[in-house]
Amino acid sequence: MTQAPLLPHRAMRALAEFFRLEAAGGIMLIGAAVLALIAANSPLEHAYEAFQTMPVQIRIGAFEIAKPLLLWINDGLMAIFFLLVALEIKREMLSGQLAGRDRLILPLVCATAGVVVPALLFTALNRGDAGAMRGWAVPTATDIAFALGVLALLGSRVPTGMKLLLSTIAVVDDLIAILIIALFYSHGLSLTALAWAGAALAAMLLLNRRKVRALTPYLLLGVVLWVCVLKSGVHATLAGVATGLMIPHVDPKNAIDDEIEHSPLEHLEHALHPWVAYGILPLFAFANAGLVLGGLQLADAMEALPLGIVLGLVIGKPVGIVGAALLLRALGWARFPDGAGFAAMLGLGFMCGIGFTMSLFIASLAYAERALYDAAVLGILGASVISALIGYVWLRLTLPARAGMP
Repeated sequence: MTQAPLLPHRAMRALAEFFRLEAAGGIMLIGAAVLALIAANSPLEHAYEAFQTMPVQIRIGAFEIAKPLLLWINDGLMAIFFLLVALEIKREMLSGQLAGRDRLILPLVCATAGVVVPALLFTALNRGDAGAMRGWAVPTATDIAFALGVLALLGSRVPTGMKLLLSTIAVVDDLIAILIIALFYSHGLSLTALAWAGAALAAMLLLNRRKVRALTPYLLLGVVLWVCVLKSGVHATLAGVATGLMIPHVDPKNAIDDEIEHSPLEHLEHALHPWVAYGILPLFAFANAGLVLGGLQLADAMEALPLGIVLGLVIGKPVGIVGAALLLRALGWARFPDGAGFAAMLGLGFMCGIGFTMSLFIASLAYAERALYDAAVLGILGASVISALIGYVWLRLTLPARAGMP
């Protein structure tokens, strides 16, 4: 079986900071979702709706953009989240867990299977409903912050290798989600706006080729790109992805040791991560998770749309991920992380069923109708809670305490 080499010190430092921020941010994310549910199901309901629909108008150069606050959060602030996601993906591919075939094969195959199986389960239940089928990708995502927040409650029981694999699967999962959003949730394309977006992207690429390492020109062009993409019919958050992929990282061809070379990418990632973990994602959760529970019955959760999401996340995720890992191990192409046997891998699969943030985001793109969106939120919340509880209890019972382990 293939033994992945140890990660360099630079990658391990980045991962330690990643785990710390994501775990704490995940706990805040849970709290924000709970507050949203309380606000939507209390005398604060009208204030909560007024918060979501509050008009906000911003002028950027010649462009004047007016949107409700909810859309500014989903289109604007979430572009910063996707910028951070792109930075993480690029760093992992160049100097981290995705650098090299030995490290890539297990998370790549597991993440892909963890997308395909939930999508198939959702499709099996909803194939006769064209409206519901727009959300086939809702149960395919993993919320790394939420999952690491739950794992943090287990303390030293969780092997470091298991945290590494979970975070790597989630990174690949995010990359697949980005591709899905670009390919399936774009509409009414404007060729003029796309041409201007292409010009902004080309300018960033030129800066990159010229080895410009100052962040300011990239970020200014990123704002221009965001405005153009917003007007193009492609979802505006993808501008954050494109900008993140253009930010320079370490240059392996120069004479500076990669372990000590200053990286603009890592500098920006370090600056953004606390704002995203402690601000943007909790705000997104608060703005989008406020499902009105009054009048809901068990039969509502058993409808095909929410049930398809629950089955996709709670069953499809662990079946796809663990099944792929077992197949790769049987073929001798990869092995489980150190300290993680089948029981730990099954618990990891359940944790990957926590789809919260990205699932809510895809649902907001898929369902313009309030009834369908509320049904999707019901499925997402139910699946995420079930997956978190099953994963926590399973790992608590099956993982031994590891005194002194990180």
